[in-house]
Amino acid sequence: MLMWLSVAAGGAVGAVLRYGVNIASTALWGLNFPIATMIVNILGSFILGTLAGVFAHYGQPSHEMRGFIVTGMLGAFTTFSTFSLDSITLFERGAYSAFAFYLIGSVTFGLIAFLCGQHLIKVIHP
Repeated sequence: MLMWLSVAAGGAVGAVLRYGVNIASTALWGLNFPIATMIVNILGSFILGTLAGVFAHYGQPSHEMRGFIVTGMLGAFTTFSTFSLDSITLFERGAYSAFAFYLIGSVTFGLIAFLCGQHLIKVIHP
């Protein structure tokens, strides 16, 4: 039961953070480009990469803490389904350059962010 509550609590935190990024990005850049989804997916990749480095250096957290952070918080914060929807929407609008940038940029920068997070921990704790 504790695991279920940990994941649910993490999911609540991640969803609220995600909503905050959506509100902020809409206020700053409008709705023409799905920057919020790109931001949360790249940032989530960086956070998960950093955590992977922390876990490798310090050991795994409890199952409940991992469920809270990885499955709950990051699961609610990041999204592949919205990434897919936003990609197809750009394509169907005929915004082919934006579609290509979004598709390639999200995957590329997500992978780079993950590696940067891992590298950060290796630099801090060689």
